[in-house]
Amino acid sequence: MTTTVEGERLCPDCATDVWCCEDCDEPTRTTHRTSSDTLLCEQCVAGWSQCADCDAYSRNTRTAVRDRIVCENCVDSYATCDNCDLLTQDTYRVDSGNRVCDTCLDEDYRECAECYNLIPNEDTYCERCAPPEHHAVHGYDYKPSPRFHGHGPLYLGLELEIKTPDGGFGDAVDTAVAHIGDLAYLKEDSSIRPCGFELVTHPMSFDYTRTRFPWPLLNRLRLLGCYTDKDVGIHIHLSRAGFDSPAHAYRWLKFVYRNEAPVTTLARRSSSWAEFSPDARSDARDYAKGERHGAPRYQAINVRPEDTFELRIFASSLKPQQVQAALAFAAGSVEYTRHLSAADIARRRGWEWTAFTTWLRGRPDYSPLLAELEDLTCAS
Repeated sequence: MTTTVEGERLCPDCATDVWCCEDCDEPTRTTHRTSSDTLLCEQCVAGWSQCADCDAYSRNTRTAVRDRIVCENCVDSYATCDNCDLLTQDTYRVDSGNRVCDTCLDEDYRECAECYNLIPNEDTYCERCAPPEHHAVHGYDYKPSPRFHGHGPLYLGLELEIKTPDGGFGDAVDTAVAHIGDLAYLKEDSSIRPCGFELVTHPMSFDYTRTRFPWPLLNRLRLLGCYTDKDVGIHIHLSRAGFDSPAHAYRWLKFVYRNEAPVTTLARRSSSWAEFSPDARSDARDYAKGERHGAPRYQAINVRPEDTFELRIFASSLKPQQVQAALAFAAGSVEYTRHLSAADIARRRGWEWTAFTTWLRGRPDYSPLLAELEDLTCAS
């Protein structure tokens, strides 16, 4: 009889299937191949680890990502993650030049906001795309308590996106800060690339925008090489408290959406960031009543802010008349629709653009808007 290391007693016929362990020379019916290409019994491989790639047992193993154990023969097909020091078969190059495994990539890295470079989650840009820094330019999420200027009920908040030359960023920021005082502040915005800032005013009445905003600043910035293009815009927040009622808000929303053609001509752009979607037009009644849940942000009028409507349609500009016209349209369209009656709509075509421009001609406060409409040949 043959006794195996497993404690089995086998007759000669059955013992023909028995191997001898190459370490202890004892007979065994269960052998395990090692990374040295030997066959060992269960007892002799106790404490050894099995390779996840070749299934061989080895004393000398390393740990790969996802707790995979790899023997010394299979290590050569792996690289080492520079982040966690574990073995990995696939690595990804990050902005620092290191190569990381897919686990570290998913947990610790993201794409640069401007390009596809991989950067740590806590960063926004890679080194190449990072905008210049200035203590007066706040982060994107900066939102101080509003300071109201002028007399309501309607207040306007201007967001003016401005691009600057790479070497002139500091001078442009210093110039803007010197002019705006406590009326506005500067912020970063990922849409302003490669270099620039967003000028954001505190809430102002329309009269205050005309008489107290530092309009010479725009020309000063142009002389410093600042510019605007199709990638930047003007957003104007209109206080919801400036509307008499939900019915007034509805008339205003409806007026803007019904006049898409002349409005986009005035805005000098038709943008996916400010869409005139049929859904937004049909949902105007709900939006006027305060419904905001699920409303898309990138509409001609963004209704998601709690206290304002955000008019997003305008291309940015450093020409005073164009910026003044944008503010005048925001304020003028609200005032035009404030007392727009059913009779005005039915008998005098109150929804139509010609009725609005006729109303403007008798109100000199909106003269920059009328002048811009005439320059764009859409004043009637």
